[in-house]
Amino acid sequence: MARYRGSVTKLSRNEGVGLDGFPKCAVLKRPYGSGQHGQARKKLSEYALQLREKQKVKRTYGLLEKQFRRNYAISIRKKGVTGTIMLQRLEARLDSILYRSTLANSRPQSRQLIAHGHILINGKKTDIPSYILKTGDVITVRERSKAFFKSLQPLRRAVADIPVWLNVDTEALTVTVNALPEREEIDRTFKEALIIEFYSR
Repeated sequence: MARYRGSVTKLSRNEGVGLDGFPKCAVLKRPYGSGQHGQARKKLSEYALQLREKQKVKRTYGLLEKQFRRNYAISIRKKGVTGTIMLQRLEARLDSILYRSTLANSRPQSRQLIAHGHILINGKKTDIPSYILKTGDVITVRERSKAFFKSLQPLRRAVADIPVWLNVDTEALTVTVNALPEREEIDRTFKEALIIEFYSR
C-alpha cells in the first residue's frame, strides 16, 4: 500500500493546518511555510490558491493524488452538489470514521489499526482503510483486540469531539453510522469550490 513517508510537520506548516491529529502541532509554534523562504509574503495566483486548497484537503485525509482524483471522479457522476458529495465520501471512509469516533487518536493510527485486522464492519473483518461506509453500518473491534484498544484509552480525545452523525459506545467499542454528515458538519475551512475549479481546468 503506497503512502507518504516524509515529514508530516513540514506538510502541516505548508498547509497551515495540523495534519497529525494532535492539538500541539508545528503550525502553532511556527505559523508559516517550511524552508528558507517560508516566512516570505507571497501573493498567490488563482491557480496556486486552487492547488493549495486541494493539497490541504488531500493531506488532511492522508490520501495520495490518484486516490483523491478518483474520489472526485466518482463524486461528479453522482446527483447533488459535487463538492459536498466529495467531502462526504472522504468523511465516510473507514479510517476517517474510526478517527472521528475517538477510538483512534489520528488518521495514520486509524489506518494502522485497520490494516492490522483489528476492525470488523457488520461482523466481517475489514482491513481496507478506504472502505466507504453507509448509513446503518456498525464498526466493532475484534474480540481479542479489545484489551489493546482499552490500553489506548488514556490517550483518547474528548468524547465531545464525536460528531452527532455517529453513535459511539466507548465501553463496548462500537461505532454506528447514523447518517452521512451534512456540509455544515464537515470542516468549514475547506473551500471545495476551489478544488472543483482545479480539476475542471
